[in-house]
Amino acid sequence: MQSWLYLLVAIVLEVAGTTSMKLSEGFTKTIPSIAMFVFYILSLVALTFALRKFDMSMAYAIWAGLGTALITIVSIVYFKESISLIKVGSIALIIIGVVGLHLSNKSI
Repeated sequence: MQSWLYLLVAIVLEVAGTTSMKLSEGFTKTIPSIAMFVFYILSLVALTFALRKFDMSMAYAIWAGLGTALITIVSIVYFKESISLIKVGSIALIIIGVVGLHLSNKSI
């Protein structure tokens, strides 16, 4: 259970890092630029702790896939990026893929 918590924290920190990247406006804003590095480093630390229990392929896929889905949602809600049926369907496919990877580990 603790490994799942580390993985969840790693995903949230990765999303915070990517959001900070956008807010840094190409490294022209100091605080978001520093925050980006801090969030990414902490995300990788948490992901490393999650790898104690999880297979690397599954943990990375969950981290990257759910991070991508969440940052897309943040971009649409917070940064007012466009939304389309293709975006929604693509996010759904990412989540389905992550769930499929998790379920495939249980059958081994």
